[in-house]
Amino acid sequence: MIAAAEHLIRNDPILAAVIRAVGPFPLMPHTNYYQELVQSILGQQLSLQSAVAIEARFVALFEGVFPTPELLLKTSPDNLRAVGLSRAKAVYVLDLAEHVVDGRITFVTIDTLSNQEIIAELTAVKGIGEWTVHMFLIFCMGRLDVLPTGDLGIKNGIHKLYDLPSKPTADDITDLAARNNWHPYESVASWYVWQSLKL
Repeated sequence: MIAAAEHLIRNDPILAAVIRAVGPFPLMPHTNYYQELVQSILGQQLSLQSAVAIEARFVALFEGVFPTPELLLKTSPDNLRAVGLSRAKAVYVLDLAEHVVDGRITFVTIDTLSNQEIIAELTAVKGIGEWTVHMFLIFCMGRLDVLPTGDLGIKNGIHKLYDLPSKPTADDITDLAARNNWHPYESVASWYVWQSLKL
């Protein structure tokens, strides 16, 4: 994180002011990939409080232990809906479990894949889009060079921070990152853009 911050400070004077104001990016990656993705699906389009409540009821369905993909596949969509999942989310978590059980997704070797390969593999699951995978890559896998161009917070942050006349498109964000030499720390730069909205 020190090297990333120093690189961005050298190359982007606007972001440098945010970095100095905010301090280090406390990234804490982990390898509980399957659970992270299930939790991402459960929390889609919900407030944090609602997501926590749904997850608690979901885990309680399995006697307080987060279910393995195999155990999840033995559960009916109706049982999942009974603890608060929408019909769509019940389908999504079961589809993820199927992908893991049949080997279309292999978390043991996912670390060897490129960002684009991971995006392609995970977005094949129903209910997992590119934004979800970008967040997974950054906050779960700890990938340092991910640019979530579709994220509303990134668009709003860049619009405000760089005093743009309108909200940037995905191409605008990519161009700005290239001009300011965010690579190979686009994830870190993005986190500081998010933090700039709190300043």
